[in-house]
Amino acid sequence: MNGNMNGQTIGYVTGGSLKEGLLARLTAAPDAVQEGGFVVIESGGRRFYGLVTNLRLDASDPRFAENRNEQRLGPRIGRLLHQQTLFTEIEILPVLMQRVGPEPGTAEFDRHDNAIDPTPVPVKTLPAHHAPVRPANAFDVSEIFGDPQEKTKFAIGSTREQNHPVAIDLDKFVQRSSGIFGATGTGKSYLTRLILAGLIHSRQAAVLVFDMHNEYGFGDTSPDTNIRVPGLKDKLSDRVKVCALGRGTTIDGRTPDFDLVLEQRDILPEDIEMLTHELNLRDTTPNTLAALVRSFGPANWFKNFMQLKSGEGEGSVTEWAEKANVHAGAAESLQNKLRRVIDRAYVVEKAPANCIRDIIGYLKSGVSVVLSFGKYDSDLDYLLVTNILTRQIRAAWEQQTNAFHGSGGAKPTPLVIALEEAHKLLNREMAAQTAFSRIAREMRKYFVTLLVIDQRPSQIYDEVMSQLGTRISGWLGDDADIAAVLSGLSGRDTLRGMLSRLQPKEEVLLLGYGVPMPLPVRSRRYDDQFWKELLKNERPVHFEKGKPDWLFEE
Repeated sequence: MNGNMNGQTIGYVTGGSLKEGLLARLTAAPDAVQEGGFVVIESGGRRFYGLVTNLRLDASDPRFAENRNEQRLGPRIGRLLHQQTLFTEIEILPVLMQRVGPEPGTAEFDRHDNAIDPTPVPVKTLPAHHAPVRPANAFDVSEIFGDPQEKTKFAIGSTREQNHPVAIDLDKFVQRSSGIFGATGTGKSYLTRLILAGLIHSRQAAVLVFDMHNEYGFGDTSPDTNIRVPGLKDKLSDRVKVCALGRGTTIDGRTPDFDLVLEQRDILPEDIEMLTHELNLRDTTPNTLAALVRSFGPANWFKNFMQLKSGEGEGSVTEWAEKANVHAGAAESLQNKLRRVIDRAYVVEKAPANCIRDIIGYLKSGVSVVLSFGKYDSDLDYLLVTNILTRQIRAAWEQQTNAFHGSGGAKPTPLVIALEEAHKLLNREMAAQTAFSRIAREMRKYFVTLLVIDQRPSQIYDEVMSQLGTRISGWLGDDADIAAVLSGLSGRDTLRGMLSRLQPKEEVLLLGYGVPMPLPVRSRRYDDQFWKELLKNERPVHFEKGKPDWLFEE
C-alpha cells in the first residue's frame, strides 16, 4: 500500500469466514496492495486488524477478462466496461479485534458507562459485508505493537509499505526462549546484534553471547559494504565484558577484558558423552565413564584417568580396567580419544582464577558477557565449552531462584543465552545430552531463556522449537525450514508463502509470543544511525567506590 493512501479506503469486505479468512474487493489499483500488508477493517463498533495473504484477479464474467474489449469496442467504452466487470480481490487473515467506543468526556462515553474494554483480543467474530478496508496508519501500528519510545519496547523495523515503526516487547521477549532464523547471507547476525543491543541498553536482561565467529564483541567488517561495523563492547562498554577462550587470546588484535580457561575438574562424564560424534566414541563409553567416576570421584575422574599410563603394569589403564571390571581395550581407546580434549590449551589442571565464577558474577549483576572463541573454532571447542559453562550457569540461577522464592533472597537477573549454530547443540541426537534443551523447556521459571540463531531451523529438535515463544525469520529457501519456523503457530498455512517471498535482505517476519500478531517488516540497519538513535538519551554510569566494576548504579 502506497504511502499516499494512508488512511484512505482501499476496498470493502465481500465475504469470508473465521476459518478461511476474509475476502475484500479492491477499489484501489491492484499494485497498491502487496502480500503481508497490514490492514484495518472497521465494522459495528469494532476494529479488525489483519494481514493481506493473497491477491487474485477476478471478473464478474470470465468472458470480460478473456476478451480485449478496447480493441472490440474502442478504448473509451472498453475502459468503462472493464471498470464495471474486472476487479481485484484480496484475502485477509484477521488476527485481532478491538472494541472502539466514544471519546472519554463525551455524552456518548457516559451513556456507555465506560464499559468498553479497548484491549485488542484474538478475532472471534466477523465484520459486516461491505465494511471498509484501509491500510494501517501509524496510530494503528502503535496501538497494536506499542510505542517504541516506551522503556520495554524496541523498534526492530518498520512496515514495508508506509515505514511506520514496529516495536517488539522486550519484557515479553525475555520471558520465553526465542529464535532468529534465516538463510545464509540474510543478515541474521546483524539482526541479532540489534536485538541484543536493545536488551542490554534497556537493562531488561543480562546477555551471554557464545560468539563462535568473533563478531559480537568488537565488531567486524560487513561483507556487503566492506565497512567496519561496531560490536556491542564498542558502544556499550560499561555494560558488556568480552571474554576470550584461552590464555593470551586476542580478538582481531584487541585484548579482551578477561580470559576463560577450564579446569579439568569442570569436565563431567555427560560433557564427554555429548562429544560422541566429534570423538567417535564407542557405545561402551557411558559404562567406562561411570566406572571412572566410581573409582576417582566426579571431580577428579578426568585428571586421574588421563594420568594413567598406557599399556600394562602398575598405574596403567589396563590395571585400572581389570580392577574396575571394564574392558581394557575400551578404556585404552577412550583415553586416546580424550587426548583431543586434554590437549586443548584452555583445559588446565589448575586455573589462576575461577573464570566461570567471574562470568556468573558479571551476569548476576546485570553485565552482559560476550564469549569469543578466538582461534578455537572447531565443533569440539564449541560443544564442550558452551555445555560446561551453561550447566554451571543453570545451577547458579536455579539456586538463586529457589532462595528468592523460599527465603526472600534477591530476585535473579533475567538472563538470555544467545546461541549461534544452534542446530549443533539442539538437534534430535544432542538435545537430550546438553544443558540447553532443559533451559528451553524448564528454565524460564528460573529467569533463564535461550536466543537461538540458526540458518537450518529444521535441524533443531521439534520439542525445542515448540518452546520458542518469539520467532523472527528472514528469507528461507527450504520448505522444511519454513515449516519448522511456523510449527505450532495458528495461520501457518497462510504465512508460509509470505515467509518464502521475503526479500533476501532486510525483511523479516515477526511471529509468536513477543508480538501481538504476525507481521513482515523491513528491519533496521545496524549502522551509525541505529546507535545514534539508541544512545541519544544515554546517561553516564557512575560506579560506587568499593563495589566490583560489574555493579552499576541504577
